[in-house]
Amino acid sequence: MKTLIRALSLGMCLVAAAPAALSQAANYPNRPIKLIVPFGPGGFTDVVARVLGQKLGQAMGTSFVIENKPGAGSTIGTADVAKAAPDGYTLVMISTTHTVSPWIYKSIPYDPLKGFTPVSKLVDSAYVLLAHPKVPANNVRELIALAKAQPDKLTYASSGNGSSQHLMGGMFEALAGVQMKHVPYRSSAGAANDLVAGIVDLSFAGVPNALAQVPAGRLKALAVTTPKRVSQLPDVPTLQEAGVSGYEGSVWLALLAPPNTPREIVTRLNTELAKVMAQPDTRKALNDAGVEPSLSTPEALQTYMASELERWGKVVKSADIKAD
Repeated sequence: MKTLIRALSLGMCLVAAAPAALSQAANYPNRPIKLIVPFGPGGFTDVVARVLGQKLGQAMGTSFVIENKPGAGSTIGTADVAKAAPDGYTLVMISTTHTVSPWIYKSIPYDPLKGFTPVSKLVDSAYVLLAHPKVPANNVRELIALAKAQPDKLTYASSGNGSSQHLMGGMFEALAGVQMKHVPYRSSAGAANDLVAGIVDLSFAGVPNALAQVPAGRLKALAVTTPKRVSQLPDVPTLQEAGVSGYEGSVWLALLAPPNTPREIVTRLNTELAKVMAQPDTRKALNDAGVEPSLSTPEALQTYMASELERWGKVVKSADIKAD
């Protein structure tokens, strides 16, 4: 009898909660939305977050507050969203790193697939292999010869252990058969600053960093990581063209919400994203940031993340990439 009473009580609570959840979704949003960027300010993900945050805020009649929480391969900031209230007021902009970190770290405080509600894939982009002018190599073949002649002497900077930049460098080492020294920073902006200063030799950086430094001669662009050249740097070859067979790497960004976020809220966010991404000024701002729009349904994002988790797991293992 007691079991029956408890079951009936639980059922009544669920029935009572349903209208409240629907009402909450119907009034969404009625206060500022926090968008966590699990990387430092000024980096690739941060730039895109600020572009889309501003446009979404205008479209949805509220403000998107960007909060940078870098560290541990993006897992620190992302973990905050995994345990946040599922009300649509705390979101996270993840990158490829989301499907890399589980293979780099011994443990992470969430399930990368089941621990979130997918909203939409956002953009795709290439990384650019950049070198400081002091490095006596003007193309990838010369760089490989230099690295083989001086194992562990050349340094490459990234936005942190387990970051996409770290992965790109580790994959280059494995496929090119070279050994270099990885230098992790807390943000891609910090890595870029020290590369320009000549403190480190190389970095796999976002297209905006290349566009800001290469034309002025402060850095050299040796190759891009994608199978095709990028429109912003048409004269820069791909790594495959440059002689690194099998190299293929791109970075993507996506929007996630806490687990169990109501479908109505997810649909609203996905719909508004599609609208703002179709606007010419948004597309121009994203192109200037070196990225290509690549929207998806929540279901397609879930499937894509699962495939990326499997793909990068194989890369990490074959390249023996570790958190230094």
